[in-house]
Amino acid sequence: MQALKSYEGKDTNKWSISLTLSDEDAKSLQAAGIKLRTYEGKSQRKFSSKYPVKVVDLNDQPFVGDITRGSKVRVQYKQGPEHPVHGVSTYLQQARVLELAEDNSGSDEGF
Repeated sequence: MQALKSYEGKDTNKWSISLTLSDEDAKSLQAAGIKLRTYEGKSQRKFSSKYPVKVVDLNDQPFVGDITRGSKVRVQYKQGPEHPVHGVSTYLQQARVLELAEDNSGSDEGF
């Protein structure tokens, strides 16, 4: 989960998460009119909210920290109105961290 704290010096208070989807989930979202992007052969979708998002762990305890790339999460979202170009909006409501991936952001491996 990422809180975009500022843009051009202004606090945005926008929360977002980009998910790599299973084939089943991708088909379900596409059937609902939600557009996806493809990255490295996998379907992805960004979910966001301009309001703080409740994030919990497996025990329903508040999750503290960053959700690292490769983590497994479940999100609850609300569908918005359909846009003729961009498809159906997805508004993030809450997230549950199922499995936290190891943080390799400081690693030089593969550089």
